[in-house]
Amino acid sequence: MSGDGAEVLVPPARLPRWTANFTGRHGATGLAVVDGALTGTAEDGSDFVARLPFDAAYAGPADPASLVEACGPPPSWGVLLVRKGGFAVARLEGERLVASKTGSRHVQGRTKAGGQSQQRFARRRDNQARAAYDAAADHAVRVLDDVRLLVTGGDHEAVAAVLADRRLAGASVVGPWLAVPDPRRSVLEQAVQDAQAVRVVVRNRG
Repeated sequence: MSGDGAEVLVPPARLPRWTANFTGRHGATGLAVVDGALTGTAEDGSDFVARLPFDAAYAGPADPASLVEACGPPPSWGVLLVRKGGFAVARLEGERLVASKTGSRHVQGRTKAGGQSQQRFARRRDNQARAAYDAAADHAVRVLDDVRLLVTGGDHEAVAAVLADRRLAGASVVGPWLAVPDPRRSVLEQAVQDAQAVRVVVRNRG
């Protein structure tokens, strides 16, 4: 299957119903296990690829219920969300949230001014962003407490800046990438759920 499909995050308990709905819309669907994922191809040419969370490989029977049984978070993992407007970080043991922190920092928006004023503004903005990322890294080190398996999201540049901190050099980032707004407590809570979802890439042809 090519990469032109849309990815949706499906809570594991809902995957059998999601698959049944897919079949209802597109016709009889043949299921198979290919390259560590459950795949389905329908009569009308629509197809999907369902992958376990945390980039785990699936090697069980070709049915949704069995894939659901294979779902489950690792014993120790974390979530890191960063945007210019703030950050959120959490440490989990299985499904249990054991530590978290959210925070925000002011980073000025862009200006239309030109010349030296624009350059000064850009430097100030960069300094503010750097201070915000340094603060996020400090909290991440404290909250994660050597947890190295991370699901990340927010702004790619911001996340990369935080993970560039040498204290987080051992972090192993796994999917899915979580596109979130400025991190707040509610955003973090939803991100924790989304990190444990089945990642389904679907192409609708019918």
